[in-house]
Amino acid sequence: MGARPEQPTALVDRYLRLCEDRDLEAAAGLLAPGVVLVFPGGQRHASLAAMAASARGDYRWVRKRRERYFAAPLPDRSGATAVTSLGTLYGEDLAGGGFEGIRYADVFVVQDGLIAEQHVYNDLALTGISRSTAIGAPSDPPIRTRCRT
Repeated sequence: MGARPEQPTALVDRYLRLCEDRDLEAAAGLLAPGVVLVFPGGQRHASLAAMAASARGDYRWVRKRRERYFAAPLPDRSGATAVTSLGTLYGEDLAGGGFEGIRYADVFVVQDGLIAEQHVYNDLALTGISRSTAIGAPSDPPIRTRCRT
């Protein structure tokens, strides 16, 4: 008798923890071939290593306080489940200052026990921490407003 497949929400939570710990090899093992990784400003990454390299210019480190998960079947994709993770980000910016309370929403598509898509939305650019555009097309200039927490 084989092991039961991991529930989509548990799979996503494990993936997010592995990414935070920068165990990208283990995290990549949870991704489907041809995974779609889309980050704020429409940045698409072909791999987790490319995503991590891109983030190096934004902050020293970041972690998530995962507050809620929502999961629902996707009627247009047989057997797929959409999982949304909501919470806040905390971490250290490039100057060594701390930040916290930055909203995020991550939307995943889980199919056949693997993550097929990840779409990341957060307010890092609105706080001036990230170079990513917060609103509009990737060619729009970044919004640089610093919020104090």
